[in-house]
Amino acid sequence: MGISELRQGGFGRRGPAARPPAGQLGRDLVRRGVISDADATLAGLVQRRCDTSLDRILMAEGLAQEDDLLAAHARRIAGRRLDGGALAEMPPVETGLDPRLLLKHGAVVLRDSDGQPRIISDGSEPIGALRAALPPDLAAANRLVAPRAAIQDRVAGLHRDALRDMAAARTPESESCRTWDAQTGTRLRATAAALVVIVALCIAFPVMVFGTLALWAVLTLLVAAGLKTAAFLAAMRDAHPIPAPLPDIPLPRVSILVPLFRETEIAHALVARLSRLTYPKCLLDVILVLEEEDKLTQETLASIDLPPWIRPVVVPDGQPRTKPRAMNYALDFCQGEIIGIFDAEDAPEPDQITQVARRFQSAPRDLACLQGVLDFYNPRQNWLARCFTIEYATWFRTILPGMARLGLALPLGGTTLYMRRDVLEELGGWDAHNVTEDADLGFRLARHGWRTEMIGTVTGEEANCRAWPWVKQRSRWLKGYMTTWLVHMRAPRRLYAQLGPRQFWGFQAHFVSAVSQVLLAPVLWSFWLVLLGLPHPLDPVMTRGTMATIGVLFLTVEAINICIHAQAVSGPQHRHLMRWTPTMHFYAPLAAVAAYKALYELIFKPFFWDKTAHGLSVAAAGKRRSDGGLDLAGIKLEPGHEGL
Repeated sequence: MGISELRQGGFGRRGPAARPPAGQLGRDLVRRGVISDADATLAGLVQRRCDTSLDRILMAEGLAQEDDLLAAHARRIAGRRLDGGALAEMPPVETGLDPRLLLKHGAVVLRDSDGQPRIISDGSEPIGALRAALPPDLAAANRLVAPRAAIQDRVAGLHRDALRDMAAARTPESESCRTWDAQTGTRLRATAAALVVIVALCIAFPVMVFGTLALWAVLTLLVAAGLKTAAFLAAMRDAHPIPAPLPDIPLPRVSILVPLFRETEIAHALVARLSRLTYPKCLLDVILVLEEEDKLTQETLASIDLPPWIRPVVVPDGQPRTKPRAMNYALDFCQGEIIGIFDAEDAPEPDQITQVARRFQSAPRDLACLQGVLDFYNPRQNWLARCFTIEYATWFRTILPGMARLGLALPLGGTTLYMRRDVLEELGGWDAHNVTEDADLGFRLARHGWRTEMIGTVTGEEANCRAWPWVKQRSRWLKGYMTTWLVHMRAPRRLYAQLGPRQFWGFQAHFVSAVSQVLLAPVLWSFWLVLLGLPHPLDPVMTRGTMATIGVLFLTVEAINICIHAQAVSGPQHRHLMRWTPTMHFYAPLAAVAAYKALYELIFKPFFWDKTAHGLSVAAAGKRRSDGGLDLAGIKLEPGHEGL
């Protein structure tokens, strides 16, 4: 709750403050005419309810500028106020501290013109913890004040190379794929040898090779269908009631990372959507994560008047140039206890963060991650968008909730994802080299005893509705799945001990069957020949009756899939998609194309991040829709979809 809401509730209408202003800072600002007595009282009420600094409340409400607050803090500590230029001229002092700790505290130690060290912070919060970490001769240094952004920029500049390298290697080596970079020659030689063996076997024993592949395809088909059916049935059960949090517990501060790369088309819409979030802005810390070489996006954001709770962080150029490396770098700039992830095109429900914060407050400590539901706001754009929406509805509304109720580890989605910050830091952030860092993180959480839960809040995304961009996006996901399985299976016994039998075999069933099914899809399709009465490659070694049984099994699984898809889109906002569920069979070949592209890249370009273009549907949606859907910064949601 902010000051404006308190005013609407009648607070502050009876003249001067009914209680003292909020501390020394509030009294100083009132005395100097920066804020009124009533505003100081209301800010004090918000501070007690939100448990945050008065600075953030006043800036979020637009009642005070950063310069006013810095001047007040300088008077309070009898120190000087510095700007970014002055900071740049002050020589650094070697503290021996990890620069990430300085970023987290928003502080730096520099040498003043008199040669003495000074601790410089923005003055909004105590620095006792930082003093305790400093050597004794520096811990007693006097304080100066400067803008937090300028301080963090100075720390980032002083430790540029170290911070860049740590972002790329934050995850423990035993749980990362980054060591593959040094094994390129070995990987290529092994691939060449494997290809020679496969070609030789295909020439010498073509029927045996095809039969082996067909057997594995059928086996993994059964496993995939069994897992999907079990998850579907589990999702249909009534969920256990979630205990309601006590309403008077102060809400936590939440940081949201929004990685951007060449997103100039939707930058304005992104800021507009974030502004619709109802979480108290004084507790919201949104970081727009930019790549150093992406000057165009930086210039676009520079032209936007960002609110004080949204700020850009520029990631030094380096390798690999991936989303997880950028988030690892930006993590230490965050101020929140909870870390969330949005994508550039996301349209979250306005009360989403409040739901997440309250769930974390009511949950046991072992709940470290909440995964929200992803949906698409352009499902009517074309057939591909419709199928993609059906797939997402099935995955996020049925399969993932079912897997959670079965007690399985969850492969996370890359957005609408919230984690306890201390747990994320303990695990080493994201694997900067894994192109599906989200799925990998889900299993690293499970390996270390942490639990993930689905939460009902929904975020609208843009469905990738063009064939080749869809293939490129899906190939990145499949390559990441392959990578994640290979990394976690380096030490199968240790993985089994960490996950336990249920989660270990769930991991195998999900990843192995998912990859096998898309790679071997053409083998399964060959059994259509039998059902059509045509010759089949396995005729010499298998009876027609056996092959017909396999064909019927294939049809049965397709029927099960259609039923699950139909149930997933049976709600009012998706009902128009039910008649399209039988066409999902023709959607599958695109995934097979993506799988072979992914396999090629796994060998030759394992860390290559195939960028997904966003903003393709905005103009089309605005032109084609006039049916009363909700306009979200240029994007029309489906009628009845406003609450998602």
